[in-house]
Amino acid sequence: MLSINTHDIILSQAAENKQDAIKSIANGLMDKGYVEIGYVNGMLAREAQNTTFLGNGIAIPHGTTDTRDQIKQTGVILHHFPQGVNWGDDNMVYLAIGIAAKSDQHLEILKMLTKVLSAEGVEQQLQNATTAETIVDLLTGKVQTEMLLTTDLIQLETAAQDISQLTALAADLIKNQGAVGDTFADAIAANNPTHLGQGLWLTASNQGVNKTALSFVKVSQSFQHLDKPVSGLLCIASNSELHLKTLDFLIDMIAKQKVDKFFSSNQEQVINLLTKETLEGTQKTFTIRNPHGLHARPGAMLVNTAKKFAATIQLAKTDTPDKTVNAKSLMKVMTLGVKFKDQLQVTAQGEDADQALLAIGQAIEDGLGEKIQ
Repeated sequence: MLSINTHDIILSQAAENKQDAIKSIANGLMDKGYVEIGYVNGMLAREAQNTTFLGNGIAIPHGTTDTRDQIKQTGVILHHFPQGVNWGDDNMVYLAIGIAAKSDQHLEILKMLTKVLSAEGVEQQLQNATTAETIVDLLTGKVQTEMLLTTDLIQLETAAQDISQLTALAADLIKNQGAVGDTFADAIAANNPTHLGQGLWLTASNQGVNKTALSFVKVSQSFQHLDKPVSGLLCIASNSELHLKTLDFLIDMIAKQKVDKFFSSNQEQVINLLTKETLEGTQKTFTIRNPHGLHARPGAMLVNTAKKFAATIQLAKTDTPDKTVNAKSLMKVMTLGVKFKDQLQVTAQGEDADQALLAIGQAIEDGLGEKIQ
């Protein structure tokens, strides 16, 4: 199994362009005894077929299947480019992960990187990294890059009958995930929650917080607090700015008088409300014809097609419609786990939404850069 360690990382590298960067990485793989001299040709050919840029300042250059005979031993090497390398289309790469794999083991790296590459702020953190330890911590998730919000932090039915019971329960949900200590619960108990409207309340604290996290608790039967209805409560534990985008979504919902959506949503839908822009655009469904589904190459082709349009575009599998992702983020698309013959639901909102759906549909029909039956 491929993994990333500090001894795989070479700091303070520089390259005029991605071809030079790839050649340098190939030399590094050869120096470590992973590949023969001809493997570089496969890496350059692979890059010519389709970019290996993943997003958030990271690329994973690797060879073609035709040059797997040049691999002596599976391995990886990482080159850190603090000044960045233009990987095409003005996509700057600060960390290139060179992969030599005898099969599709590069997918192991993609799976490991899924969360960190889909989070905001990672690119800047990678660029500014000065030690191999910092880079490994970022890639392996030891450094928090997105707010903790999972279905374990959402309880949709509780018998709480007053605001103190509700806040205590919301704080406990966060504590159970190891994100806060005892002082957080004490601080929340001393707080006066804020009414956001339509029965939704908010409480927050930065005391005793290990990780920024959010919980949501909905009551089985509404009650009154300070002459206002209580139907549910959001609780934020914050020691960073990772919760700010969620606050923006909340402000937008309050302005549009759509807070009541929280009380008619399931857990996945609540997460979407707090983390994603809700689209009210055009929607179409397409069947994925690629034998191996949306792995890196066809996934990148779909993402590149989506990026050509100004419209906001989201994807979801029809069997899990509540799990939507940004169509312009390869790592987000990869998290869907789209397989052969899966139905892909595409929603687009914006002036060129119809054109975007047509282009995406055609790209899928054409095989997303792969030969299909």
